[in-house]
Amino acid sequence: MGNSLFANCCRHVTELIFPTRSCNSPDERSPLLPKPPLSSAVCPEVPGAARCAGPYPDIIPSQVVTGSLQKCTECIQDLSEAKGREGTVPVCDKSCLGAGAAAAGPPRPAEPPRAVAVLPADLGAGLVDHAQSPQACQNCVKLEDGGLAHRSHRPDKHVVAAGGGDTAPGARPTGWGCGEGRGALVGLDSELKHRGAAPCPGSPVVPLSALPVSVGKAPLSPGTAVSLVPLRQAASEARDVSADSVVMDPTACPGTSDPDSEVQALPSKQLQQKKKRKKKKLVPLEHPSGVALMNGSGPHESLKGEKDARQNGHEEADPGEDGNDQEVIVIQDTGFTVKICAPGIEPFSLQVSPQEMVQEIHQVLMDREDTCHRTCFSLQLDGNVLDNFAELKTIEGLQEGSLLKVVEEPYTVREARIHVRHIRDLLKSLDPSDAFNGVDCNSLSFLSVFTEGDLGDSGKRKKKGTEMDQIDCTPPEHILPGSKERPLCALQPQNRDWKPLQCLKVLTMSGWNPPPGNRKMHGDLMYLYVITVEDRHVSITASTRGFYLNQSTAYNFNPKPANPSFLSHSLVELLNQISPTFKKNFSALQKKRVQRHPFERIATPFQVYSWTAPQAEHAMDCVRAEDAYTSRLGYEEHIPGQTRDWNEELQTTRELPRKNLPERLLRERAIFKVHSDFTAAATRGAMAVIDGNVMAINPSEETKMQMFIWNNIFFSLGFDVRDHYKDFGGDVAAYVAPTNDLNGVRTYNAVDVEGLYTLGTVVVDYRGYRVTAQSIIPGILEREQEQSVIYGSIDFGKTVVSHPKYLELLEKTSRPLKIQKHKVLNDKNEEVELCSSVECKGIIGNDGRHYILDLLRTFPPDLNFLPVEGEEMPEECKKMGFPKQHRHKLCCLRQELVDAFVEHRYLLFMKLAALQLMQQKANKQESSGALENGPSPENGTADSEKAGSEDGKIEDNVTGLDQVKELAETIASDDGTVDPKSREVIRNACKAVGSISDMSFDIRFNPDIFSPGVRFPESSKEEVQDQKQLLKDAAAFLLSCQIPGLVKDCLDHTVLPMDGATLAEAMHQRGINMRYLGKVINFITKTPGRAQLDHIFKIGISELITRSAKHIFKTYLQGVELSGLSAAISHFLNCFLSSFSNPIAHLPADELVSKKKNKKRKNRNLGNADNTAWASMTPQELWKNICSEAKSYFDFSLECENADQAAEVYNLQKITLLREISLKTGVQILLKEYNFDNRHKPTFTEEDILNIFPVVKHVNPKASDAFHFFQSGQAKVQQGFLKEGCELINEALNLFNNVYGAMHVEICACLRLLARLNYIMGDYSEALSNQQKAVLMSERVLGIEHPNTIQEYMHLALYCFANSQLSTALNLLYRARYLMLLVFGEDHPEMALLDNNIGLVLHGVMEYDLSLRFLENALAISSKYHGSKSLKVALSHHLVARVYESKAEFRSALQHEKEGYTIYKNQLGEHHEKTKESSEYLKYLTQQAVALQRTMNEIYKNGSNANIMPLKFTAPSMASVLEQLNIINGILFIPLSQKDLENLKAEVQRRQQLQESIKSGEHLEPEDKAVEEKEAEPSMPSAEIPLTQSSA
Repeated sequence: MGNSLFANCCRHVTELIFPTRSCNSPDERSPLLPKPPLSSAVCPEVPGAARCAGPYPDIIPSQVVTGSLQKCTECIQDLSEAKGREGTVPVCDKSCLGAGAAAAGPPRPAEPPRAVAVLPADLGAGLVDHAQSPQACQNCVKLEDGGLAHRSHRPDKHVVAAGGGDTAPGARPTGWGCGEGRGALVGLDSELKHRGAAPCPGSPVVPLSALPVSVGKAPLSPGTAVSLVPLRQAASEARDVSADSVVMDPTACPGTSDPDSEVQALPSKQLQQKKKRKKKKLVPLEHPSGVALMNGSGPHESLKGEKDARQNGHEEADPGEDGNDQEVIVIQDTGFTVKICAPGIEPFSLQVSPQEMVQEIHQVLMDREDTCHRTCFSLQLDGNVLDNFAELKTIEGLQEGSLLKVVEEPYTVREARIHVRHIRDLLKSLDPSDAFNGVDCNSLSFLSVFTEGDLGDSGKRKKKGTEMDQIDCTPPEHILPGSKERPLCALQPQNRDWKPLQCLKVLTMSGWNPPPGNRKMHGDLMYLYVITVEDRHVSITASTRGFYLNQSTAYNFNPKPANPSFLSHSLVELLNQISPTFKKNFSALQKKRVQRHPFERIATPFQVYSWTAPQAEHAMDCVRAEDAYTSRLGYEEHIPGQTRDWNEELQTTRELPRKNLPERLLRERAIFKVHSDFTAAATRGAMAVIDGNVMAINPSEETKMQMFIWNNIFFSLGFDVRDHYKDFGGDVAAYVAPTNDLNGVRTYNAVDVEGLYTLGTVVVDYRGYRVTAQSIIPGILEREQEQSVIYGSIDFGKTVVSHPKYLELLEKTSRPLKIQKHKVLNDKNEEVELCSSVECKGIIGNDGRHYILDLLRTFPPDLNFLPVEGEEMPEECKKMGFPKQHRHKLCCLRQELVDAFVEHRYLLFMKLAALQLMQQKANKQESSGALENGPSPENGTADSEKAGSEDGKIEDNVTGLDQVKELAETIASDDGTVDPKSREVIRNACKAVGSISDMSFDIRFNPDIFSPGVRFPESSKEEVQDQKQLLKDAAAFLLSCQIPGLVKDCLDHTVLPMDGATLAEAMHQRGINMRYLGKVINFITKTPGRAQLDHIFKIGISELITRSAKHIFKTYLQGVELSGLSAAISHFLNCFLSSFSNPIAHLPADELVSKKKNKKRKNRNLGNADNTAWASMTPQELWKNICSEAKSYFDFSLECENADQAAEVYNLQKITLLREISLKTGVQILLKEYNFDNRHKPTFTEEDILNIFPVVKHVNPKASDAFHFFQSGQAKVQQGFLKEGCELINEALNLFNNVYGAMHVEICACLRLLARLNYIMGDYSEALSNQQKAVLMSERVLGIEHPNTIQEYMHLALYCFANSQLSTALNLLYRARYLMLLVFGEDHPEMALLDNNIGLVLHGVMEYDLSLRFLENALAISSKYHGSKSLKVALSHHLVARVYESKAEFRSALQHEKEGYTIYKNQLGEHHEKTKESSEYLKYLTQQAVALQRTMNEIYKNGSNANIMPLKFTAPSMASVLEQLNIINGILFIPLSQKDLENLKAEVQRRQQLQESIKSGEHLEPEDKAVEEKEAEPSMPSAEIPLTQSSA
């Protein structure tokens, strides 16, 4: 008993430490109940190539990655045995695949299927299907007997059941578009290449997703893996696994939600009935009786092991090979239903799970429409009160059908305040003002405006495709091709629900608070003051028994109950009685609230700010006012002990155990939660510091030098205090140091070494100042820095100390971070050993933890921007004008660059070694004729050098490379079996590539090289020389490989940035710093295909201009006092963007002029100049400064003297520049139409500046297991195993939800891919539901006009069209086009795809003229960006021809089709399928044209009594339009015959081998060619060529 009590206490404390984000509004929390880890698969090992993919892993990893994945083992959970157990198995009647034992009707024991239904992708049989359609049960597992189609691990044995035959009873065959139910499908996802990391060199760009398929039932052989079982239980199952060490609780959860459970606009009462409770009808579900949970050494052990085993991340260790060390724990679990009886409403049933806590039922009740107004109640079973933190399974007597009573409890002050806050949240639940103001992690979403409510079955039904005549297809004028108008108001359309139903005029705390002592003793807790809509003023007492009217007025205190007093336990019940309008409107409001999609109201993990907002009226709000004045240190009501000890929370979460999946999930979730809370608190504190609301800890010093502590967070300003950075560039260096430090913290956190601690760090830019917020090391404030630093240096290398424990800890990070252990000299000329840069300081806190801080030089210096006397730079650098003096000396290479450089050297190393081995072999053969042991002459290093230079000619012999790999491993393991010749080979190769070891490939950097003030001992002179050379090589590599690589990817359209942020991301993924932006633009201007890079050039220039303007704006703002802020910002924007030549600034004296100016007030502002200096700025001066800034910082010469010239010369849009500068500086402007070109008055007034937000940089903790699942899923999809891919991605989605809660960019990527797979596999409604979530999430987490959101809108439109919601599809496409025009303009390759989509849909609804406008625009753009000879252009011609055909304008149709035919013939040859199709269509058009001409002649000849042949003018069928849509969006369905399948299987294997051999790094020729060669391969029957039109 004692133990469980203790466990409950611990659990309670943990809950208090990690409350949910929006603690105060349970209504937002409830849909997010925790979700279990689906952990029955061992996370497959993912090689380095995949792991370093970008933050939005939206690219399907290349074959390089998939090679090691084929070896992956999965935990086996054979379901067939479950059949024998008693109990029915729930069967999903709406499964997207309908295979196996599936039938509508009541659940019944599964029966062995007679044959397996064939699916579009034939993916079916019996693989467990998580992505069920909306009404389907999530936990549904289709059971079949041993005749399942199983998949063995060897790539050549991937088997997917196929074959027609009769389907199981009740299953619907879904052979969509496949002859005789036999079909395979190729879903080629060109779109997945757009963002995300670039494919690895040498990997094919076109994902090969043909399905190797075979028929029949494979017997279950040892080593077969059956699909994962969806384990949808709360991760609290983890408790069973780890004996109470795991605490899971909905309140502790940062909002986890079941991705599938919030399909459609569910009435939220069912919604929050947690994942298991299903929509509309609550299906009692049982869990599959056997569910495997991974325990023991899961992926993390293996990861650790792998880090050591891998040579710098190359030799992939394959843990999971033998699954013996994995113990599998089987958890029995079945859900059950209880009845809930609440006062005043009918009892209702609720589906619960034994793992849930009582608390979760509380949450559900606080969100349900009919019980949402109760907060203070207990649940009782047979008169016993249930403990909130008890799990349901521990409660005696609680079983199927038990009756739980909701019993009202007496209030306390805390409960009364929570109640009032909750009611206020309910009243405000539809009000968007929090999102516009950027508070409480609210953000905007406009999807529902365009879908008119919710998509899917439960929303209001749209007109079906049959009633086409009713659809109004005309887009607004500004969306049509060629329109020059760029309105801003359309960005945030007014949502009808936002005109909130007014329930009360005022609800506020009364001025009579707190109750005097004598009233306290009558049970008064607090007083409220309310004005109803009917204008009745009432005073309300909150007492322990509930709420009642008292007799006080605004000026008289009379706490006696009024007559009648209407005593009610809930405030809502009281207000219902005194105000009929309140009663009516409140219930209407709650109905609307629960109809909204949950993703519209869940809080985001980090605050997203909107750069525009409409004019909002400022309403009275007691809770907001109270929050502002109590300074809301933490969440006071929720945490005992007031402020949070951030450092303790951040470090404790890191110390949580991580041996198995459940433990890791819990740990990652806690880390993520604390980080997002810390970021929010730090941001609030930083703003308070700059606004002057926090007292400094050194108030007597000058303003710039002050430091602050608020809410247990330490704040410092980005100025060079005490000449600390004198040698590095003074204030400029002090400004960049925090971001460098943050990158260091990020990196060390990612390596995650046990026992090494970093500080919580957040960098906030606000009002021109940079504030660093850090958690506080215990005890550091009591000591002087000199005493506490026991490792590193506090004066940049003069005095240096070291410490064995730190060396040991940092040694563990040195391999993944590529940092070399090295010796430096201190001021006494003693050698000191370090394993980091000298500035990195080690401090042991009073808590005994080893902290490292000041990680600003974690990465090696960038020599291109660090001229050093007497050092020669490589040729490539000198050619491009480097080295160049930068403003500060803290320029570092990015981690991505270091990784890419090492990867590049590794390939070189393998080639050199392979070449030498082959030479040895050849020599052996010559000399002895025998392969084994003839003597062979030595090859010196000269050969290897030569080999490096002939790099292109090397025939990459696969066996040679494998041998090297094997050899390298044996030598590394040092077992003495290697003959000296081979050892020599490796040694030479190591030397040639600059490896620090001569036994294995290992490249590391010394971060202290070229650091001013650091001296190295004589003994390591040679080593230092090598390091200098390595740094020069890396600097040259950036210029000679990475920048050209980026430009090439832009030319190939594998990278498609649309705005500054996406361009910066693309550069960063390749390790190119933004200071190289000028060089990138220069490189583009010199590229042969310059016109095809127009869009990149434009984005680059606008990014360059806005970044330069931001630098100037930063210092400009520092001189402005708070009262002049809006005037100063509007003046700056006028100078920057307006055509008006001399805008005059309005000084803040406007509103309030004091008659007696007080001369004595000493200005304590942070700025240095007088406060009105900003007002004298002119546009000419600003643009001159922008040009000189661009030259000095980016080394690029801008040719413009004002905004108009810039717009004209570089073809930029002013609205785009406005968006970019607002996002970069945090300015929020009024949503209205701005006239930039008016020469008579300025564009902006001070009323147009609504707010200035902070720009926040922080650490993004990752969900490692989920990410690995996601990547394995992508790799599976790429190999063509859609079903397995789908499962892994579902699994990843679950794990992501577990760690991040419901909202996160990575979940967004997951949902997008899942939707695409659902679509390819023929489940359109599920695709629609997942994509809808992806769009909502992208809007909420990235922003409503982020390029990612635009992409999501396009995909959603396609799935809407497939679900025959045509008008919705058009609305979505128009929205996407509008956003794109705003963000970039019309001239972008992505616009071609968008216009093709719009044109096709319009063609489908017979709007031919409109359709032509869009399609012809697409044709023009495609021709420009893909070249007039590309296959994309051919397709475009064909689409235009089809519309002309529908209009019966055959001459134009023929002309376009001929163009297309010519391209096909030249590119693919006469006999290609495409060329034949085109020529057939030409014949048909010619016949139609001739027939039409005959008819016309007939009419001319015979007048009205002519005998007219009826001509066929056919409207295109929806199916044909959809087919074309699929093609342009890169999805192709291909019917196959049995023989084809066999050929295809052989072909896939052949190609896989081919790719294995290519994978060591030769670049593919341009994409077109790759595709065409594949298509022309004779070994494939032309029918099933995986042609992807969009990559063609």
